[in-house]
Amino acid sequence: MNTRTWSWIALPLALLLTGCPDGGGGEGGFGGGTVPVAYVVSSGPNEVQAYTVNGTTGALTVVGSPVALGAAAPTAIAVSPNGSFAYITLNQATNNVLAFTVDTAIGTLTPVGGSPFDAEANPTAATVSPNRQFFYVTSSNGTVSAYTINGVTGALTSVGAAVGAGTSPSGVIVSPNGAFLYVSNQGSNNVSAFTINGTTGALTPVAGPPASPYATTGTSPSAVTVSPNGQFLYVSNQGSDNVSAFTIGGGGALTLIPSTGLNPNPAPVGGTTPNSLTVSPNGQFLFASNGGGNVAAFTINGTTGELTAVTGSPFPAGTTPSGITVEPNGQFVYVSNSGGGGNVSGYRITAGTGALVSLGAVFPAGTTPVGIATPGRP
Repeated sequence: MNTRTWSWIALPLALLLTGCPDGGGGEGGFGGGTVPVAYVVSSGPNEVQAYTVNGTTGALTVVGSPVALGAAAPTAIAVSPNGSFAYITLNQATNNVLAFTVDTAIGTLTPVGGSPFDAEANPTAATVSPNRQFFYVTSSNGTVSAYTINGVTGALTSVGAAVGAGTSPSGVIVSPNGAFLYVSNQGSNNVSAFTINGTTGALTPVAGPPASPYATTGTSPSAVTVSPNGQFLYVSNQGSDNVSAFTIGGGGALTLIPSTGLNPNPAPVGGTTPNSLTVSPNGQFLFASNGGGNVAAFTINGTTGELTAVTGSPFPAGTTPSGITVEPNGQFVYVSNSGGGGNVSGYRITAGTGALVSLGAVFPAGTTPVGIATPGRP
């Protein structure tokens, strides 16, 4: 795709900073002087829309007009933790990554020189490392690609040949300390684990013991996330309607947390087709968007990593939820709904319990939203 196609785009906005240290975790918080923003990418039409977040009420307000993404449909969005760069993967029509810089002083979103950047066949998920130096993309051909990020321009440079993961990778996340990368594999029902070279960003499969990959004991894993303290990993299994929980060892190896009578592992979501996960900044709660029309909420045992369903979970959402994010202050959760014409559901997180309270009316979005993100929280 010709870079000049994107040279006219400017989206008025000012991004929130992630509020978490580069290593992840912390209570979160909005960066000084910046306006908190969430992003929704939609595939009908192909566009990205920005919203400001009211820090008191949680209400989303549309900012400017959506940015058209061209003929190829977006599949994922990732925003750097410092809010300086945004990356959107595009499907098999182009097989590449659009990159944008954000000028938080004047609030414009501008295509990076050289964008779009090549990717493997049909990118499926993306993430930025906590230190903002590396960008990773999974593709349906069973690979994960690594790139370095130019800290000034946001341009991507391939680290080398893509590395093999499992069958049909569906999600990707970097651990808060930046040492490990994990990929959920929908077709092989497991998680691939890699160590990250801190200088180059190159990936090496975790040797263990036990060695990568790791069975989820659920079916059709769809998303993966890591707790802010870096001790626990969670995978949503959309085929078996549950979430698998693992501990993370010192070398990045995963161990499935044993089931107990009150806390089975995988943990049922109480709905159907969980497709996206997020953990609250304080590490106390995990939330899963369920394609069947609701949101599951769990408390996280800070010692064992076990999940316990929050009273009242799952909580109603819109039609066919497709993605979930939590703003960095940890007060509000947002879910993109791909059905019903496209919209976003918002919730306040009840302190102490994790119960979700609807913000009321849904917020408008493009047709068929495929994902939602805030900086550092794709």
